[in-house]
Amino acid sequence: MSNQIYNIKVATANGNLKQLESYKGNVLLIVNVASHCGFTPQYQGLEQLNLTYRERGLRVLGFPCNDFGAQEPGTLADIEQFCTINYGVTFELMDKVHCIGENKHPLYQWLTEHATPADDVKWNFEKFLISRDGALIERYSSKVTPDDVNLVRAIENAL
Repeated sequence: MSNQIYNIKVATANGNLKQLESYKGNVLLIVNVASHCGFTPQYQGLEQLNLTYRERGLRVLGFPCNDFGAQEPGTLADIEQFCTINYGVTFELMDKVHCIGENKHPLYQWLTEHATPADDVKWNFEKFLISRDGALIERYSSKVTPDDVNLVRAIENAL
């Protein structure tokens, strides 16, 4: 049951489908991101987590999402350029997804069904921490910054 996440396919930034199983054995931090949000500066902290823990097996996956306040209106090329220029992002950005509504991506269906609380994503920059074997460890609200001691401790424990 816990590794059902690995059956989900996501579109990469270049439009190719990628099975999440390709990340098996890594710890995942999945984040719905937006370029025009009050939480956008969290990109910097997410990149720091990527730089600090990538070699130990953390994979930060950013999923651009325009569901909340239309704060991610650009094309994927626009988003990648913005993230690179403003925050030096090197972690993987995926294709845009819907986190809520009738077109909710299967990944976000799985995440929100297995999370506590098991309800819809509330805003940009919610974070989901996934173990090396595909189990959901914890869900973090948008207000939890990437350098939050509890998030960092959970990442270190998962690694």
